[in-house]
Amino acid sequence: MGITVDDVRRIAAPLPRAYEVLVRDRVKWRVGSIVWLAFSRDETEVGFAFPREERVALVEAEPDVFFMPGQVDLRYQWVEAWTAAIDPDRLPELVLDAWAMVVPKSVSAPYFAALGNELR
Repeated sequence: MGITVDDVRRIAAPLPRAYEVLVRDRVKWRVGSIVWLAFSRDETEVGFAFPREERVALVEAEPDVFFMPGQVDLRYQWVEAWTAAIDPDRLPELVLDAWAMVVPKSVSAPYFAALGNELR
């Protein structure tokens, strides 16, 4: 178990409007100026866009995988996870859901339709 930057890169690279950046030795993905996924410098943690109103339930349900962002980042729709604890089979869902939060529906809907998924 566990995921890497390369695992995320394979999923995120083809996403419309998404691009990878390196900021202060941290690998991040953006849409425009919005960061929607970011690794810690040592790549042991990953944070990603996630609905603020759902994150407490996620963290409480799986505290060995997910945790709340730091105090400064609580204002954002964001949650964090231990990379070693994320099941690689679950990664596509996490990445695609985070990306869909920051792009217009007019961008995500055709992408998901092409994959055969319902609009998220």
